[in-house]
Amino acid sequence: MMIALIKTLLLFFSTLFPIVDPLAGGPIFLALTRRYTPGQRKALSRRIAINSFFLLVGSYLVGTHIIAFLGISLPAVQVGGGLIVISTGWTMLKRRDSDKSREAGTNVQTEDAFREAFYPLTLPLTVGPGSISVAITLGANAVHGFNFIAITAAIIGSVVIAVTIFLCYGFADRLAQIIGATATNVIMRLSSFLLFCIGVQIVWNGINGLLASRSMPH
Repeated sequence: MMIALIKTLLLFFSTLFPIVDPLAGGPIFLALTRRYTPGQRKALSRRIAINSFFLLVGSYLVGTHIIAFLGISLPAVQVGGGLIVISTGWTMLKRRDSDKSREAGTNVQTEDAFREAFYPLTLPLTVGPGSISVAITLGANAVHGFNFIAITAAIIGSVVIAVTIFLCYGFADRLAQIIGATATNVIMRLSSFLLFCIGVQIVWNGINGLLASRSMPH
């Protein structure tokens, strides 16, 4: 039983962690939260980590049933989420350094910061359509009735991913101080461009899935 649990846990973590990729998400999170204080960013990263945990576990356990009930296909989820990612990446690319400096001096209440915790910082920037679709697929393949091993592995794996999200996001400002302002700006610009490209790829994958479903014989 323990061996089966470890195998299922490794499958869950190794499949989802590269897609969530909190290491690459740290600079993006920092760019979008410039107007917040370090304490607010740390509290916000904690909230995002908690949201991500429930989103991953929920997608794994009941995602298939929800989209089936609503009549939504996974490719449609990818197209919709990808468009949001494209929009966010484009907005970050157009943002000027002067805009960032003005935002950094803005006094924002913690409650106002939490309004962005789920959307867009958790969904789709941290746990996006790619992560959700993979979690739903893993759940559809592993969960039949009450599979204790699969459910336990999904919960443990989601906890580990959530902890890495908190660490990468919560200490993103310290990393930026270490590498310097110029390098941070370069990384943020590259991250914005990559985010835009990721959104395009997600949309393309969704479109291909939709086209493939139309060509399948009924």
